[in-house]
Amino acid sequence: MLSAKSPSKRCPTEPLKRERRKDARPGELLAAALDLFVEKGFALTRVEEVAKRAGVSKGTLFLYFSSKEELFKAVVRANISGKYPEWTAEFEAFEGNTAVILRRAMSMWWSSVGDTQASGITKLMMSEAGNFPELAAFYQQEVVEPGHALIRSILKRGMDRGEFRVIDLKYGVYTVLAPLIFLAMWKHSLGICCPASHQIVPEEFLATQIDTILNGLVEPAGKSGGGT
Repeated sequence: MLSAKSPSKRCPTEPLKRERRKDARPGELLAAALDLFVEKGFALTRVEEVAKRAGVSKGTLFLYFSSKEELFKAVVRANISGKYPEWTAEFEAFEGNTAVILRRAMSMWWSSVGDTQASGITKLMMSEAGNFPELAAFYQQEVVEPGHALIRSILKRGMDRGEFRVIDLKYGVYTVLAPLIFLAMWKHSLGICCPASHQIVPEEFLATQIDTILNGLVEPAGKSGGGT
């Protein structure tokens, strides 16, 4: 009796395993695509390579993504733009000093994007946007514009509350973005091969940049010390 029942106990698990594998495939394909896009760029990445690295056939890839362009868009949404709703909700709920929010925003970007393979997408777009205007427009809409809006809202909050001095918000956004973009570009270019003595410690770099943004370089009037 025991031996007769054992196959019926095993069989139901087999479809479940196949189902779990099927459910995991989109994530595996996105991870493989992200790695290859960062390693080789968009133009040189072939869907066959993505499928092979994910351990599936090219036909299987096309069951989930209709083209390489749609695959790239899904990678961006999964690793960057899909994080904006959570970030926005956190910042809107915060009630403390705006300087704390700005520090948190820049640090969160590094931990969530910059310190991951996804930061290579920034370099990819900087180098290949001109060759793929449709993808550039997509990236502008999905990543750049929401990012600018979020930073602008933080800066405006500080100005409205009298915590920040009044600045041109259009260019103030770039003041915040500049060190983040530099860090991403550095990580995927010179940072790979520069001598240890010239390596940048990201957390220390960001701490210095944030402090400079919030406090500037000029000593407050009346404070002794160097300065002109």
